[in-house]
Amino acid sequence: MRELSGKVAVITGAASGIGLAFAQACAKEGMKVVLADIASESLDAAAAGLAQSKAEGMAMTCDVASAEEMEELANVAFGSYGAVHLLCLNAGVAGTAGPCWAASEEDWRRDLGVNLWGVIHGIRCFVPRMIEQGGEGHIVATASIMGVLPTPMAASYGVSKAAVVALCEALALELEEAGSRIGVSVAFPAAVATGIAASLRMEGEEGDRLRASIHGELQRGMPPDAVAGQMLEAVRDGRFAVFTHGTTLAAVRQRIEGLLTGKPPLRSDL
Repeated sequence: MRELSGKVAVITGAASGIGLAFAQACAKEGMKVVLADIASESLDAAAAGLAQSKAEGMAMTCDVASAEEMEELANVAFGSYGAVHLLCLNAGVAGTAGPCWAASEEDWRRDLGVNLWGVIHGIRCFVPRMIEQGGEGHIVATASIMGVLPTPMAASYGVSKAAVVALCEALALELEEAGSRIGVSVAFPAAVATGIAASLRMEGEEGDRLRASIHGELQRGMPPDAVAGQMLEAVRDGRFAVFTHGTTLAAVRQRIEGLLTGKPPLRSDL
């Protein structure tokens, strides 16, 4: 989908980080943008910033883990603009730290609810209408390099992101078989300078130290606008996989070769 000006983009997790950067990039291309996020204060600030730039759009508080709220987001977006051409399913949480056997059912439900079900709800609520409206369109989901590389002590996050990859692969094939002109991309970012570490679940002082440590590491990572730029470029080029950090490719190849030869998982140092 090379022509973006005048078209409509819906972005979840749009109040900060990659989502906000992607919304800003879409606005610069002349798109109408619909910002969605559960963090209402940050969302208001993001919307105000876009309004100052003269971008056309709107903002809506939305919990992506809720089917009802995602359906309402779709109703509002299509009701306001008549079409949605670009859907960015980006909302996410950092997951739960610790051994996978120690995570509670509540932990798993919360992490999968946002990271995986948020994408499932987005596909269910938006894609049928995008197909019906006809013409070109695109869906881009934010996974993570941790969705394709083994990462101990972060199983719920890795599981959710690996599932997003599998879901997007199926979606791309199904849209092609349906004769649709809707493309699909999935991003595999590594360290990005966002505030996602604040959502990491781990109790006590150890949890506070870990969140602070991860936050510090992330702030040395790639700027969100650089990631968003690569994602938007993939939308234009119709490219499926977006490995935003070239330094991760060797580890991905190693993981795939290990699977093919039956070797046990190796911890990847990114």
